[in-house]
Amino acid sequence: MEYREEIMAAIDYIEQHLDQEIRVDDVAAAVGFSKYHFQRIFKNEVGLAVYEYIRKRRLAQAAALLLNSSMQVLDIAVCLYFESQEAFTRAFKKCYGLPPGQYRKALCNVIYGGMDMDEKRSAKIRHWIITGTAPDKYETGVDQKVFHAGTRSAFICSLSEEYEEDEYATVMQQFSADRFLGKRVRFAAFVKAQDVEGWAGLWMRLDGRFSVTLKLDNMQNRPIRGTSEWNLYSCVLDVPPETEVINIGMLLSGKGHVWMDNTSFQEVDQSVPVTEFEIRKEYPEYPENMSFEE
Repeated sequence: MEYREEIMAAIDYIEQHLDQEIRVDDVAAAVGFSKYHFQRIFKNEVGLAVYEYIRKRRLAQAAALLLNSSMQVLDIAVCLYFESQEAFTRAFKKCYGLPPGQYRKALCNVIYGGMDMDEKRSAKIRHWIITGTAPDKYETGVDQKVFHAGTRSAFICSLSEEYEEDEYATVMQQFSADRFLGKRVRFAAFVKAQDVEGWAGLWMRLDGRFSVTLKLDNMQNRPIRGTSEWNLYSCVLDVPPETEVINIGMLLSGKGHVWMDNTSFQEVDQSVPVTEFEIRKEYPEYPENMSFEE
């Protein structure tokens, strides 16, 4: 059974209440599940228990506040609903390897020391390809100020004031399909959006010999638009035996700003429904303009 919409609603609820007490019962009730059923499907879909996910997101928020604000460590601990500054410091050090104060000093020096932010944000993304129909109209790179967890995310940001309908940029990877032939696979990631006027989404394409597209899902039938906090999105496809290359990525068409973090690619069982996007063309009933006089 598919629980994509319920999990997305639960993550939305958590994002809106990170600075408040969050009980699993409340999140489960917000999406209409019993506590125990919700805990099971959440861990199955997200890969973390609910409380682990909440703590991970609060620590990521704390890391962002340490880098991007002058808030005191105690105020950050209180703001993000940690029991005490000591509990916050222990949890933060376990996750990031440094106490909050040392992390602020060390990372600010790394990010800003001797390099302006424009140059840093334009850095290429290791192992990822930046392409599209109009990549020169977008800025892409690694963002060390906005992230879902950890210390950085990949981003695409529009630069131009005008865009044609088919102009977009994408951050993508390609890899051999050999290990996944005949299997059902899922590409998932957390995505955050800001002022997306066109549309954005994750995508996965399966290519056969001579780069023939066998299957595609680019979220065009469920696009990301407007402004939204971090949420989990996915593309699920069955890999035909003739597949040679798997392509995955995130795209932005038109104006806006999107971030991608915590990506995953894995085999899933048949209980996870596919999200294949079928491109249907409309054909006329008969040939037209046969005399070329129109």
